[in-house]
Amino acid sequence: MRFMMIALFVVLGWAYEAMAQDAATAYPKMAPIDQYLMADQNAEIVLARSAAPESISRDAEVQVLRRHGFETAAQGKNGFVCIVGRGWSSAADADFWNPKVRVPICMNAAAARTYLLRITKITNLTLAGGTLAQVNEAIAAAIEKKELPPMEPGAMCYMMGKQGYGGDIAPHWPPHLMFFYSDTDPAIWGANLPGSPVIAVSDPLEHLTQFVIPTQRWSDGTEDLSPPHVHPSSSVEPVRNQP
Repeated sequence: MRFMMIALFVVLGWAYEAMAQDAATAYPKMAPIDQYLMADQNAEIVLARSAAPESISRDAEVQVLRRHGFETAAQGKNGFVCIVGRGWSSAADADFWNPKVRVPICMNAAAARTYLLRITKITNLTLAGGTLAQVNEAIAAAIEKKELPPMEPGAMCYMMGKQGYGGDIAPHWPPHLMFFYSDTDPAIWGANLPGSPVIAVSDPLEHLTQFVIPTQRWSDGTEDLSPPHVHPSSSVEPVRNQP
């Protein structure tokens, strides 16, 4: 239930199946909590801000991970919130417990009021000892009971950080933007059609549709020189975490 991140990996053309089994074996349970934390708070702030261009991230709030969840480490004034996602919220199932995962994300105000709440709840449940199955079940129930709100209009995030690590399944993501909608038909954006730069994945269980647009440049302005990404067919199915 972690926002179909693995679907993003697949539609952008990364290999998955061969690595997933090895990664699952490598991280069968939670590591000591200190391995998920960054000892240098300033380094975590810098990495979180790298998700978006400096013109945006310099005035963003930054939250850093502590033993019981995310805490505000730098106040913001433009409504954006930047964090460094860990494996349980920002990687494939096989990397759920991978302590090396560090994914910089910078959300606008609308996403901070909706999408970030899901990341926060997942993180709190995981740090409290929840397994992948338990976390998925709890998130599904919270959405069904409307304890977690639907996506607010305009919710989006920047994921343009060059230095992040997405896990063994997808170590290095290409720079991209993500737009979040609840129960939206991807066809209204012309997503997943030949020639369209827009990738979309819908998940009916989360009532969530993500539109992904590669940016071709990192947040520091340099060009993404990784191999061209494979565009999905017109019938992309979410490969998601099992409930």
